[in-house]
Amino acid sequence: MVYGCLYDRSMPGWNVAEHCKEEAMLYRFEDYTLDTQCYELRHAGVPCHLEPQVFAILRYLLAHRERVVSRQELLEHIWPERYISEATLDHRVMQARQAIGDSGQTQRAIQTLRGRGYRFVGTVEECLAPLSPAAVTAPPQVPVLVHSSPPLSLSPSLPPPLVGRDTELAQLHQWYAAACQGRRQVVCITGEMGLGKTTLVDAFLAQVAMRADLWVGCGQCINQHGPGEAYMPLLEALSQVGRSPHGGEIMALLHQYAPSWLLHLPALIPVVEREALYRRAGGATRERMLRELAEAVEALTTTRPLVLVLEDLHWSDDATLDWLVYMARRREPARLVILGTYRPVEAAVQAHPVRRVSHELQVHGQCVGMELTSLSDGAVATYLAQRLPGARLPEGFARVLHQRTTGNPLFLVAMVDALVRQGVLRASVTGWECVGDLTTVAASLPETLRQLLERQVEQLAVEEQRLLEAASVAGAEFAVAAVAAAMHWSVEEVEERCAALARHGQFVRVCGTDAWPDGTIATRYGFLHALHREVLYEQVPVGRRVRWHQQIGHRLEAGYEPQARELAAELAEHFVRGHDTVRAVRYLHAAGEQAIQRSAHQEALLHLTRGLTLLHGLPETPERVRQELDLQLALGPALIATKGQASPEVEQAYVRAQALCHWLGETPQIFPTLRGVWRCSLNRGALLMARELGQQCLRLAQHTAAPTPLPEAHEALGTILFFLGEYAAAHRHLEQGLTLIDRTTQRAEALRQSVAPGVWCLAVAANTLWCLGYPAQARRRCQEALVLAQEINHPYSLAVAQHFVLLLLQRRREVAAVQTQAAALLSLATSHGFPLFTGFGTYWHGWALAMQSQGEKGLPQIHQGMTTIVATGQTLTQPLCLTTLAEAAGQVGPVDEGLCLLAKALSAFESTGRGDMMAEAYRLQGEFLLRQAVPDAAQAEASFQQALSIARRQQAKSWELRAAVSLSRLWQQQGKQDEAQQLLAPLYSWFTEGFDTADLQEAKVLLGDETIPKQRLR
Repeated sequence: MVYGCLYDRSMPGWNVAEHCKEEAMLYRFEDYTLDTQCYELRHAGVPCHLEPQVFAILRYLLAHRERVVSRQELLEHIWPERYISEATLDHRVMQARQAIGDSGQTQRAIQTLRGRGYRFVGTVEECLAPLSPAAVTAPPQVPVLVHSSPPLSLSPSLPPPLVGRDTELAQLHQWYAAACQGRRQVVCITGEMGLGKTTLVDAFLAQVAMRADLWVGCGQCINQHGPGEAYMPLLEALSQVGRSPHGGEIMALLHQYAPSWLLHLPALIPVVEREALYRRAGGATRERMLRELAEAVEALTTTRPLVLVLEDLHWSDDATLDWLVYMARRREPARLVILGTYRPVEAAVQAHPVRRVSHELQVHGQCVGMELTSLSDGAVATYLAQRLPGARLPEGFARVLHQRTTGNPLFLVAMVDALVRQGVLRASVTGWECVGDLTTVAASLPETLRQLLERQVEQLAVEEQRLLEAASVAGAEFAVAAVAAAMHWSVEEVEERCAALARHGQFVRVCGTDAWPDGTIATRYGFLHALHREVLYEQVPVGRRVRWHQQIGHRLEAGYEPQARELAAELAEHFVRGHDTVRAVRYLHAAGEQAIQRSAHQEALLHLTRGLTLLHGLPETPERVRQELDLQLALGPALIATKGQASPEVEQAYVRAQALCHWLGETPQIFPTLRGVWRCSLNRGALLMARELGQQCLRLAQHTAAPTPLPEAHEALGTILFFLGEYAAAHRHLEQGLTLIDRTTQRAEALRQSVAPGVWCLAVAANTLWCLGYPAQARRRCQEALVLAQEINHPYSLAVAQHFVLLLLQRRREVAAVQTQAAALLSLATSHGFPLFTGFGTYWHGWALAMQSQGEKGLPQIHQGMTTIVATGQTLTQPLCLTTLAEAAGQVGPVDEGLCLLAKALSAFESTGRGDMMAEAYRLQGEFLLRQAVPDAAQAEASFQQALSIARRQQAKSWELRAAVSLSRLWQQQGKQDEAQQLLAPLYSWFTEGFDTADLQEAKVLLGDETIPKQRLR
């Protein structure tokens, strides 16, 4: 069993009764007693919290203190038949030293003999301890309201009782039992600060772990940089599991099911494996990351149930919430419990989406909620009775405590601790007693928990106060080495003081070991509660706070080189608060790029816009201008994904980048900047400007040494020519671009400019080929675009490919296929937050319904989709949307509305200069004129002739064929059989492929078999 990624049943000391079958010994040294019968280390009579392996190491070294114990001997005895790294052993020995006030430098009790092992060298008294029946059950229990020990860390004894939460614990056990039957459970535990959410979760985990094999993972959302760090708590949980003794099993599952997640856990991957893993899983889409981890988690639950704890979701990133929703909505069986905790008020103040997400999941039966409230008078009295056995307390003492603390468990525990330290509550030979009457007690109680904690801080030595203040600057969890850098103390001195505070349950707890790339190895600590850190952080003078943030940032940066970018979000926060703007901007840029790599565009926007804001405070030097240019170009793809290609924000970013390029002069960044401005102009319908920009791109690419811009330049110019209706020229440029495309760079290019050039080029080329009269080749090109987009795992490129597939299917008149493809695009765009493609997916789905005579469903979707598209600033597609809307409206209603819409569409074609689909608009106008109550054959023929003229000028054989079919049908109805045959037969004979398409099938019927050349009939 793996518990909390650190603990399992095979560890020494799990079964107290089994342990007590051996001889029970008491070892006394200095002020410490190690009692193997009670499985307890006591300091001056007060029990000390120890992890099982640490207790076992101390016991073994004491029992064999007459000789040196080798490292191998310790490993074989403490972890029999299991592989444990030497780093784990080093950490456990260090914890054993800390527990008895020793250190790696003084080695007063545990001596290290280099190359040989360890020896206990202190003076020890040893005696047998009589075995009592109580020893076989459990040591004396202290009631728990709020944990002062590390989260998800078990004592070897049975868990202490949790006061006032019996109902909640029972409910958690019921949900766990349901999960064990394969019915996944997602639970949101809510409550304000200090109500014991973490304590409840820990108590439940401790209880269930005593009787079941299970996996447990814990991730903590952190206020300091949580909202911008995509998947932060999930990556933390996976990292913990990967470093555990059973990490190999987890790593194997991640390799099989979730390779893209391993890329974001570089510390767990050997360097030699990273390149191959990146080739396999690099650049996963958000959809793929959600799916991969879901499948890995579900595979994990086939061997043991899994409890995944996500704490403080009111500080979580959006990507983590997306995964939580994804897991809640999956219906596959899984022995899984997800426990998420958050503070409702904090979430409301920050307008954090966790409340909305939780509510929506609960409404649909995909999540259950548990709200913690304050303790009752009776629960407070029960806690006092268990905490202070035999106490003689003034009448009404529990009521006064309840009134003052409002039943807040954290406040209550802290208050009782304070009264004990002040001597108001003290132990005597007959039990606990209260010194003074109730009035005296009430007068000594602070009004708020914050005041109480401030008093506790004041009672510490000055050095300890400064240490904790520096630790609060380092973070909710902190590395000893980072605090040492701020304090200008040695790591060993900080280590000793933190260990002493943790040993006495004051403010901090042990959270594991840090091993930095520069070789630094030190313990990691965390604050017992977020309020502890807040109180300490607020009392640090501003100047000192700024200096400490700088020093901690510099130490982390040096310690993690050359992997400092892996800590980009954390380093950015330190340098922002440390007023080191240059470094802050550098790491905000890196954090933004990391978020884009994870397809977490909202998080990327947070980092990049913050970096731009900071830059405005710096002098306008060339270096600052280059930094801003890099940020603007990184911002472009994130804005395109979240706002749309023609949004004002996207235009502003690229126009500003263009101005910066002019300021700098000749710079390699001018090409991607021009491309960005071109894309904005194209999608905003400024086609003539876009054409000029496309030509500039081509001229620039032809005169640059770098090979990359040339295919992109041909793609840009080919695209604009396609929309202008100059299909033959467009085809030449697009095919030239495709011959130059390097498929191995498409992922990187997609991240740099929002869409993979190869995907775009293939997709536009497909539609160009259809217009030129090659339907089969067009379909193949579209398929290639989809395959490439899927290969590079880039969601926005895939959305582009799917959109152009829709356009091709609509041109081919494959209505049912349009409906299917539109649903796929809508699903992709919605899950990734692409508003433009959400609009297109909705629009085309409605069009397909309307064309299948479901206008009551389809037309509202068409209008909804158009509203969404227009909201992104998109103007390019207005003529197309008006034309196809007219087609749909004419299918289900009177043609007058269709004619009105077509008039608007033709006006839009003229105003924008768009040529693509103009012939079709005139053809549809002719068809509607014939369907009027009083058909206007003359005007209809004129419209068909206009459509033919446009198509011929554009060399658009497919548009020409469609217009010719409409005109031939009219002429046949008018008895002009020869004219109809002479118009349609040569055109039909021109085609060499696509005879399965609706247009060519219709032409064949009109012509009749006798007029069709024999080769066309085969």
